[in-house]
Amino acid sequence: MFKGSLVALVTPFDGDNQVDYTSLKRLIDFHVDSGSDGLVIAGTTGESATLARSEHIELIARSVEIADGRLPVIAGTGSNSTAQTVDLSRAVGDSDIDAYLIVVPYYNKPVQEGLFQHFTVIADAVDKPVMMYNVPGRTVADMLPETVARLAVHENILGLKEATGDIERLKVIQNLVSDDFRMYSGDDFSLLPFIEQGGHGVVTVSGNVAAAQVARLCKLALDGRIEEARALDSTLQPLNEALFIESNPIPVKWAMSEMGLMEANIRLPLTNYSAQHHEQMRAAMRLAGVALEENA
Repeated sequence: MFKGSLVALVTPFDGDNQVDYTSLKRLIDFHVDSGSDGLVIAGTTGESATLARSEHIELIARSVEIADGRLPVIAGTGSNSTAQTVDLSRAVGDSDIDAYLIVVPYYNKPVQEGLFQHFTVIADAVDKPVMMYNVPGRTVADMLPETVARLAVHENILGLKEATGDIERLKVIQNLVSDDFRMYSGDDFSLLPFIEQGGHGVVTVSGNVAAAQVARLCKLALDGRIEEARALDSTLQPLNEALFIESNPIPVKWAMSEMGLMEANIRLPLTNYSAQHHEQMRAAMRLAGVALEENA
């Protein structure tokens, strides 16, 4: 199944805050050329919470069309409503996506049994594999390892994006699931130790900017070339810090505008990247080997 650097792609907007499909093509071509291993469309980094249903469906369909088989496409269709998640997932199912990314329901604060039933109903209802996504820092609800293990036996659930950054939790989950259950880091800071512990890759924010570098880091780690991976990782950690100094995807969209790939437009309630952080970001990008536009 999927491995390596799966980029949680930003959604580019034009000056009227409409989806900019010209820039979307530029971004997808950039990731193909950079060696990224896959794309997650309309996830948190893609501002899914601000997309209208029609925009969400079209964004995924157009991304699949642009990717044209050059990269696998995982569609983010999760929400805090089980019924709405099923409805949206089925609506994008006609696109030639490769899998779904389904987040733990936010705001509702379901108990563990509610999480189990939520993911079971969704996995039963769709005909593409489901990657579950646990990110308690955003959802409040935390899917515990025992619940993951209950769900891991479902034939349509391929794995978990675990964004706690807790390697000890990864070890606990690994002891509860079969070897073919896939584990992906949702935390760029701990990507390297996650793969060292047997993880299969990352759903990355930093890979939007340092696409080739994050893809290489994953390859080195998956190949067991740990010293080389550590050296590369050290050049990426300042970028990780700059990319999360304000709420994602505020910093990453600004960084990509500095690369000339898109405009930095973002939808409320998120706001533009604070000027006080601009030089920190530029320095981190240069250290990571990211090319900025000449006038940046």
